[in-house]
Amino acid sequence: MTSATDLDRRLAGVQLLLLDCDGVLTDGGVTWSDDGVELKTFHIRDGLGIRGWQRAGGRTGIITGRSSRIVERRAAELGIEFVRQGVADKLTVAGAIIEECGLSWEQTAFMGDDLPDLPVVARCGVGAAVADACEELRAAAAVVTSLQGGRGAVRELIERMLRARGGWGSIVNGYTAARAGIDESMNLGRA
Repeated sequence: MTSATDLDRRLAGVQLLLLDCDGVLTDGGVTWSDDGVELKTFHIRDGLGIRGWQRAGGRTGIITGRSSRIVERRAAELGIEFVRQGVADKLTVAGAIIEECGLSWEQTAFMGDDLPDLPVVARCGVGAAVADACEELRAAAAVVTSLQGGRGAVRELIERMLRARGGWGSIVNGYTAARAGIDESMNLGRA
């Protein structure tokens, strides 16, 4: 078990956040329309968290085993830098992204929900699992969120990382200042 101090240090050192999609950014359900279009539901607070993470200088990517145009669309809307779909070996793909960024595994967090995510969760500086992840992934993760996948778990992890480095307050203050009319020019972006 990792001590709180060690975990806070590791959370503060994260520069790259990699995410599985189905079961993490979504609740894991897949709905098909009559026209054969795949539909997914994303939680708006996760999107706002990702925007805050990016404003704080963090980089973000999605590594998912499935392929879907809706994932590309959501990633583009949020300005997610790396999107890798149809991936069977997530560990190799994560390693390539980390290398492309010039970072280390220790500077990387990965959040997953099921067995295909286990090798990456076990290897990253901060391996994270959503609350409803499979038992094996929760056991391997340094962080298990209190929220389920697709229900704000990504935002929860981002808040923990930003709080650990002392950056969450500036995100909150940006919204407080904008609400108070102090900085009307602040562009907080869509989530």
